[in-house]
Amino acid sequence: MKSYQKLATDIPQPTESYAEEESIDGKLPCLRKLSTWWLGVGLLMIVAVLLSGVTMWMLRQGSGSQHEQTPLEKCSAVPEPLRFDCYPERNVVVTKELCESRGCCFIECDQPLRSRNGVPWCFYPPDFPSYTLESLNQTELGMVGLLRRKVKAYYPRDIERLQLSVEFETDTRLHIKITDSTSPRFEVPLEVPQAVKRAENPIYSLEFSKEPFGLLLRRRASGTVLLNTTVAPLIFADQFLQISTILSSKFLYGLGEHRSSFLHSLDWNTLTLWARDVPPMESYNLYGAHPFYLLMEEGGAAHGVFLLNSNAMGFPAMPPFWGLGFHLCRWGYGTSNETWQIVKAMRNYQIPQDAQWNDIDYMEGYRDFTFDPEKFDTLPQLVEDLHKHGQYYVMILDPGISSTNPPGSYWPYDEGLRRGIFINTTQGQTLIGQVWPGLTAFPDFSNPDTYQWWLENLNRFHTHVPFDGLWIDMNEPSDFKDGSVDGCSPGELDNPPYVPAVLGGSLSAKTVCTSAKQSTSVHYNLHNLYGLMEAKATASALIQIRGKRPLVISRSTFPSQGRYSGHWLGDNRSKWKDMYWSVPGVLSFNLFGIPLVGADICGFSGTTSEELCTRWMQLGAFYPFARNHNTQNEKAQDPVAFSSGARTAMKEVLLTRYALLPFLYTLFYRAHLQGHTVARALFFEFPQDMITYSIDKQFLWGQSLLVTPVLEPGMDSVIGYFPRGVWYDYYTGSSVNSSGESLKMAAPLDHINLHVREGAILPTQKPGSTSWVSSGNPLRLIAALSQNASAWGDLFWDDGESLDTFERGDYSYLVFNVTQNVFTSTVLHANVEATYITVDVLSVYGVREKPSRVTVNGKENPFSYLDNQVLTVSDLNLNLSQGFSICWL
Repeated sequence: MKSYQKLATDIPQPTESYAEEESIDGKLPCLRKLSTWWLGVGLLMIVAVLLSGVTMWMLRQGSGSQHEQTPLEKCSAVPEPLRFDCYPERNVVVTKELCESRGCCFIECDQPLRSRNGVPWCFYPPDFPSYTLESLNQTELGMVGLLRRKVKAYYPRDIERLQLSVEFETDTRLHIKITDSTSPRFEVPLEVPQAVKRAENPIYSLEFSKEPFGLLLRRRASGTVLLNTTVAPLIFADQFLQISTILSSKFLYGLGEHRSSFLHSLDWNTLTLWARDVPPMESYNLYGAHPFYLLMEEGGAAHGVFLLNSNAMGFPAMPPFWGLGFHLCRWGYGTSNETWQIVKAMRNYQIPQDAQWNDIDYMEGYRDFTFDPEKFDTLPQLVEDLHKHGQYYVMILDPGISSTNPPGSYWPYDEGLRRGIFINTTQGQTLIGQVWPGLTAFPDFSNPDTYQWWLENLNRFHTHVPFDGLWIDMNEPSDFKDGSVDGCSPGELDNPPYVPAVLGGSLSAKTVCTSAKQSTSVHYNLHNLYGLMEAKATASALIQIRGKRPLVISRSTFPSQGRYSGHWLGDNRSKWKDMYWSVPGVLSFNLFGIPLVGADICGFSGTTSEELCTRWMQLGAFYPFARNHNTQNEKAQDPVAFSSGARTAMKEVLLTRYALLPFLYTLFYRAHLQGHTVARALFFEFPQDMITYSIDKQFLWGQSLLVTPVLEPGMDSVIGYFPRGVWYDYYTGSSVNSSGESLKMAAPLDHINLHVREGAILPTQKPGSTSWVSSGNPLRLIAALSQNASAWGDLFWDDGESLDTFERGDYSYLVFNVTQNVFTSTVLHANVEATYITVDVLSVYGVREKPSRVTVNGKENPFSYLDNQVLTVSDLNLNLSQGFSICWL
């Protein structure tokens, strides 16, 4: 029987225990405001507000002051939380003269000048000029208005007239769009949901301020203000856009990609969205851009805001079943034979593995679509051997295409040059940067012709090495030379009047020039979209080559990318804090609609320890995407590289993952069908419990499975928070009835704590060495009874690899229920795959009294019952494609 030690529980604050040593300690309270700046050339601003939980709208005039205030009085009257930064430029010493030249207030405070965590010294006065709402007219879906700026803004080329479009799309979704009313501009080339009729009973109300223009969005039921843009002026210039709001609470999530706790700190922090090649570190822009935030309101309601802008959403695709298995990789295997030996060693110890990967060392001279004819001469045979054992092969590709080979010797570059599919300079010449193979050109994935070129290259290589999935890296895009080997132009695209707080201080730092020409627009507009466009081209090519569901893992990402790829969290380090940071990273990307996500298990750079790698393998077994990967010139960290005890612990946790694959696969089905998260923050399920709002050291799989990893060295116990209700130990079925409290649990080095939420039914399967072997094994169903002795669960089942099985109806879907001591399996949709699978065991947790007998489809059946209230019925041999009932009396 497991023991639980109850601990005092307070509402936790955002995690700070893993902050970088050089971080500045903020002394201000959490301030609930959000100000967003963008660069823009072809720029529009779209805000889609999503809310959980007769439209009222009205014009209201901005209120005037009761008496004339002096400039000093006017500025001093602005409270610190409402001091929106009027001089956001970095690396500038903001003086009183500079500030007041913009017509802004300047008041020194105790914080260091331009402190990252300080109140701004230069901020907007209440009467700073903004736009005026000149007209507002009804439309079929909402309304359209005209905004006019009477006074020029301080950034050049501000737009005098803007068009406001408001669409009441659904009862829980509002779409606001602001763009130049006279000139067409670049719009993010993404498909977004289109409304066909105006919402009839929205749960929100919308008000407008005429002068200065502003929006006030409220939740009708509570009156909570969700969006208030009247707090600072709207600025819409050619290369600068600003919109500001007051947040209704301090519980803000999203706005990626950044390394931070899942719950953001609001202490005057800046979050920059600009794709950048950099090992993950706090306070900087990382590989992808996701301009979406979720705000938990006081009382448990929530709303999200999506800022559709690509300058500095579709539902995710169904992954192949094998993509949810365990993946192994290393940069530094050295040869294909060495890679092969690791695969054989994993088989020898019967450690589950679905896919073997190779990093760039498999290539000849780091050139895409090649493999080293000496060191990796047996690569085709390795891939053939993997396929014979029901395993798969994934290789890396970088977008940088070598440009230095003699003409006629490297088809990818020669043919790309002939077809004109590379990114060009402002002079129309191929832009040359430098990446791993040396001097390189960069494919323009906004050009439809590039898709065909990419496909042909992959197809030519596939005839020699029949890979199954692709890993696309360095696709921010990364360039070892800032801009290009020849630098960048002196124009305003490369040297904008405002540069956000990007790592390196320049938009071209470690990437191509923002002035570079692409088919759809300039790179300035398309930079954050590069990874998405490459992922779309790669997924399309894999579908055409293999005719099956593609597995693509991308480093750089943008909204909607879950339709084409998963993501790994980049070049992390073999440190305990990096293991912790992976949890909020995984939770954030599930929030961004990319559920197939994980971190490099055991760390990419540096040398891991046996303890760290064991704990990380335990955590990583519950990443939606599970891959162990490390760099060259470090010790191996695959499971067979460690002692017998560590190797056994790693094997056991992987077997646990493989047993849970039917449950995990069903979660991905729900993500594909309804946009649900797979790895889920606790507050998603317990929004009334404010203690869960800042928890990012535990997480759920779906609604039902609570994962509590050990994230610190030298520990044989772990503290986990259990929201109110009954929770069952996954392994034993023993229960704990929590009132909403933190509990201390034993956690020896060979154990990770897993708990099943009351009321859940989990489909599990006898695990095998691969997902293919597992998928043919009998099922074990685990029913965790609620306090009223009921439970529910479901199972999605198909062949695991065919395209569009749900859309074509080529799948099985079952619903499981427990009520009044009867377990029922109901087949709602069936196909042939389910006929090959049997249900062998039913385990029911929380049966309070020992039954006198158990019947299966009306016939009496043997059973066992333990003192911890676990009922087990074995040797069922029930076909999954047929409904059945099991009763205990």
